[in-house]
Amino acid sequence: MEKKKVNINHDDVVIHVDNVSKSFGDLHVLRDVNLQLFNGENLVVLGRSGTGKSVLIKLISGLLKPDKGDIHVLGEIVNQLDERELRALRQRIGFSFQNSALYDSMTVRENLEFPLVRNKRNLTRAEIDKEVEEVLEGVGLSQAINQMPSELSGGQRKRIGIARTLILRPDIMLYDEPTAGLDPLTCLDINSLINQVQEQYRTSSIIITHDLSCAKMVGDRMVMLLDGKFERQGTFEEIFNTDDERVKPFYDYNFID
Repeated sequence: MEKKKVNINHDDVVIHVDNVSKSFGDLHVLRDVNLQLFNGENLVVLGRSGTGKSVLIKLISGLLKPDKGDIHVLGEIVNQLDERELRALRQRIGFSFQNSALYDSMTVRENLEFPLVRNKRNLTRAEIDKEVEEVLEGVGLSQAINQMPSELSGGQRKRIGIARTLILRPDIMLYDEPTAGLDPLTCLDINSLINQVQEQYRTSSIIITHDLSCAKMVGDRMVMLLDGKFERQGTFEEIFNTDDERVKPFYDYNFID
């Protein structure tokens, strides 16, 4: 399925990772990396497991601090913010986790209400209901409003997790392995939803994945993390048009004949 062209503002950088390094003891995960996310763009970060993709998301959200360099997000330098400032910034960033991060003891409605009530305390009951219904309709699961997470399929839980993120109308979406553990047809549904979110909510997104089918379907631009650095970037074809022995096995594993 061909990705629709979207309006990307290349003059507006919403995330800038500037000469960032991060190590854990003797393990050098990121080495002087630079990365930009433009307004309205879906940027895919590719890499094998353990290459630092999830560390990158934690740095962007302020859950980790870089050993060197700065992380600029929506005009703020994340690693220089205090806790109050970080909380305010995180309300503008949506996180879609691998496990959907739903509360098992809450219904779908209650899971969606929770971030609204916590972050927008002045909303009326009618306003909360309207927001919940709108975002559920947006992910195609209006009928699941009173169900428990345990009653949903993996793909449905993923959709509800995205809905709970969207309910605060974030400027930026961060997707961590959005298709992990899903069957191929459900993966296609989630990929379509990521593109729909970009178009409908005008988000700028980073999609962390090692699923090349997902990357090809949702990415406006891609970067590949190799040996702690972004060694390759461009379109899907530009990334994989190479004899680099670090890249070819990655492609062959996903698209082997």
